[in-house]
Amino acid sequence: MTPDLPAGCVIALLGAQGTGKTELANALAARLSQRDIVATLVADVSHEWQMRERRAPDTAELAAIAREQTRRIASAAEQGVVVADTTALVAAVHHDILLGEDALYANALTAHRGYAITLLMALDLPNVGDDAQRDRVDASLRAALARAGAPYSVIHGRGPDRLAGAWNAINASAEAAGNASGRGSPNAEQRPWFWPCDKCSDPACEHRLFSDLVARRP
Repeated sequence: MTPDLPAGCVIALLGAQGTGKTELANALAARLSQRDIVATLVADVSHEWQMRERRAPDTAELAAIAREQTRRIASAAEQGVVVADTTALVAAVHHDILLGEDALYANALTAHRGYAITLLMALDLPNVGDDAQRDRVDASLRAALARAGAPYSVIHGRGPDRLAGAWNAINASAEAAGNASGRGSPNAEQRPWFWPCDKCSDPACEHRLFSDLVARRP
């Protein structure tokens, strides 16, 4: 099934380091192009910056990175559908966790509310870094999205399974938006929708799985 995505639609991927975000973003952009949907992949500005500078950004640099990420997504949206490897919200979370400052959340969430689809990477891939840090980033992303009332889908699995879960979530979102528009019911899209995994449609179940996973950490 091919989703009906209007020009300017942004598919935003979020996730802690090592959760497969970039690999999935590339796979989704390729799948959309194969289905004759004009799609632009917007890369992770923070990753580009750190590869170039070979160090972690400071407070001012993180703020500049967040602004540039939002600018690139907005520019790409003028051309068609966008697959964003990340958004300014990830920079805001790192700004908060690493520096103890929440100043980047307001602008990041304002921009993020305009994105049609948000895919949050689950913590089910092997981690080569700090488990506690990855858990904290994931929890902070969920909390920020909840505060903003921004709907999202949690994407599980590896390789083809992860791509299939994301594709299902995109189709479900596009279909829900189309149905709501057809019914003329503006309130139908005000409630967050979730696609926890390909085996369960109960977000509370996904929450329990995540909570149990964190509780089992040594």
